[in-house]
Amino acid sequence: MLDTLYNRIEQLHPEMVELRRDFHMHPELSYQEERTPQKIAEYLAALGIKVRTGVGGRGVVGVLEGNTPGRTVALRADFDALPIQEENDLSYASRVPGVMHACGHDVHTATLLGVARALSEEREQLSGRVVFIHQFAEELAPGGAKYMIEDGCLDGVDVIFGAHVWSTLPYGTIGTRVGDTMAASDRVKVKIRGRGGHGAKPHLCVDPVAIACQVVTGLQHVISRGIDPLKPAVLTIATINAGSAFNIIPDTAELTGTVRTFDESVRREIEEAFGRIARGVCEAMGATAEVSYERGYPAVWNHPAETEEIARLAENIVGHAGAVQIEPSMGGEDFAYYLQKVPGSFFFVGGGNEDLGMNYPHHHPRFNVDERAMTVGGKLFCAAVLANCA
Repeated sequence: MLDTLYNRIEQLHPEMVELRRDFHMHPELSYQEERTPQKIAEYLAALGIKVRTGVGGRGVVGVLEGNTPGRTVALRADFDALPIQEENDLSYASRVPGVMHACGHDVHTATLLGVARALSEEREQLSGRVVFIHQFAEELAPGGAKYMIEDGCLDGVDVIFGAHVWSTLPYGTIGTRVGDTMAASDRVKVKIRGRGGHGAKPHLCVDPVAIACQVVTGLQHVISRGIDPLKPAVLTIATINAGSAFNIIPDTAELTGTVRTFDESVRREIEEAFGRIARGVCEAMGATAEVSYERGYPAVWNHPAETEEIARLAENIVGHAGAVQIEPSMGGEDFAYYLQKVPGSFFFVGGGNEDLGMNYPHHHPRFNVDERAMTVGGKLFCAAVLANCA
């Protein structure tokens, strides 16, 4: 049966390309998805798959019943886009100004729809159930996964798998990792309130711009001197906003940034130190600080048994050289929520192709991937289902 599914995935590649390009031309931002979930639901329903829409808000869940009893395997794809203006010169480039599929979610969705079709055609030979989770709003915390889980998308699920096409891995490779795989991603903000005035008379002011610079410098000590160097962590201040005139000291300055961690104890240490240092520096210089530390997605932790199984299956598809162990990424992913509820694994499908200029990083306006990656990912999804349903 596995060879039959592999052959069918190959045959469905043109259809998956057509689906992917349609989604790519009509991207929708997180929490604004309407057309995409409608097309997904219509496609699944036409296959005779039981469909539930509006799951968690905008998600779609399809359930394929096998012919004999067995375990329930969930497969997940996300379908939201990013607020990026596409710079690719493509016939299927985004038709929505300022919005683009710059992270491969269109690829994920088309791949999973192809898998759904291939498996639905073999339902008489299938044991157990397959749950197709099409998720909205992966790109924007708190993320669609949390809401879909609360709405029951994992009810009865025994194991779950998810995939991400990866432009930094070449086509023909599959990346796996046991344990810590993607980081927890938190958002931080500090609003500094000083006292504004004329730039020629700083002694009469409490300069929030100068204080903001000291806060940024102080915060670098959180990682370099406060955290075990053997435990990965990142604290980045990415924006400083203050003032509107060259000769006026403003009343306020605002900093925003992100914190990335794997270890929960490290996450707590940084959260405490961040507020303490930001407030302390401001107080020492006569200003006040409003500190916001918003927890985002938890870290993606891949379960060992399921991930080792995916690695073995991957080797059968792309060979020993193509099945690679990847390093942890400080990027975030709300697939972490699913893995907190049921065992499973999140793996990476190579989509890079330097010869075709498809090696730009994710979230870049010229991001694109080798569409043959959909057959690789589709085959691995099918293999994972057969290995776990019985």
